[in-house]
Amino acid sequence: MARGDPADTGVRMIQSVDRAVRILFALQGSRRMTLSELAAELGLAATTVHGIVRTLAAHGVVVQEHGGGRYQLGPAVLRLGNVYLDTLDLRARSLTWAHELARGTGLAVRVGVLFGDDIVIIHHEPRPDGSRQMPEVGIEIPAHASALGKAILAFEPHTEPGPLRSMTGETITSTTALADHLKPVTASGIAYECDEAVLGESCIAGTVFDRTGAAVGAVGAVIPTTDWPAPPQR
Repeated sequence: MARGDPADTGVRMIQSVDRAVRILFALQGSRRMTLSELAAELGLAATTVHGIVRTLAAHGVVVQEHGGGRYQLGPAVLRLGNVYLDTLDLRARSLTWAHELARGTGLAVRVGVLFGDDIVIIHHEPRPDGSRQMPEVGIEIPAHASALGKAILAFEPHTEPGPLRSMTGETITSTTALADHLKPVTASGIAYECDEAVLGESCIAGTVFDRTGAAVGAVGAVIPTTDWPAPPQR
């Protein structure tokens, strides 16, 4: 289910709440926006957007730049995000797995869950070499361009996906090719990705199932493409 089309779910929407959420997603994608930019993005009157933004700002979900007219997500979003992560049983259980996998392979490890058409990273275990690395919790990767995503998509009920976004020249953008690519993943629970999301970065991921057999997430090791495929000892 893709975000941005709530009507497709058949759920009756509360208009003001829907607009507030769309503003948050717009700010997530663009980082900072003026009221007029938000209004244009959402197709709403500037006065309507102003009232919603002021309400969000009163709760710390949105803040205005110092000395500027642009708005950005506020600190309350981080607090909500941390609460969400703390309630994820998969994340809690994966901390030890990810740490041991990173230590044993020398590679960075990601744990992700499916959200719409994307994979959201809910835990990131950095490479244990002491180098400076950007924290990745919260980043989103198109599921079809990610080993983590493929490890879950292979076990999802069959639905006809929308257009597959190209991230690099290696990204699979054909739905037929993606379906063929996922067939061996269904048999093994192991998915691969080489340069499909970011050039120079590849990944091998395994599906995580709950006790009912449903695919609830994936754990993957990030491998520099210069080292691809991973040596057997890893």
